[in-house]
Amino acid sequence: MSTSKHIQTILNGTIYALKTILPMNIDVQSPSITSEPYIQQQIGVLIGIVGDLKGRIIIDGTPETFGAVGSAMFGMPLEGEMLESFTGEFGNMIAGNLCTHAGQNELNLDITPPTVMVGNTKLYGFHKAFRLPATIEGAGSITILLTIDEEE
Repeated sequence: MSTSKHIQTILNGTIYALKTILPMNIDVQSPSITSEPYIQQQIGVLIGIVGDLKGRIIIDGTPETFGAVGSAMFGMPLEGEMLESFTGEFGNMIAGNLCTHAGQNELNLDITPPTVMVGNTKLYGFHKAFRLPATIEGAGSITILLTIDEEE
């Protein structure tokens, strides 16, 4: 399978995962290609992808957006360490569902444990990246960044 087909499968799987996990409507905009560095503003989660394709998924948002999602999913407000922990678990849920979707489309992927990033972070070290902005009804906006490592 070609790299472009892998990328399409991952982008579609990410959208599928978001719509499956989130208990609210989500409007996903068209993906665009972006170059390094990517600047994460407030809070995000990074999960590595290994297998048929190597890269990372970064889900970037604000504490308010992740808090509203957590509140909608669990019925209680999240803040501080609970919010940071939820952000990592939210990333795990998205990436795990993405891997399941990819497997159903003959793409073998696995994920690394999540790394939660709080504060302003510049991300370097990727060959190319696809930016997938989304608006979650009643919560705010997130950006999903799919970075692809250069093939050996």
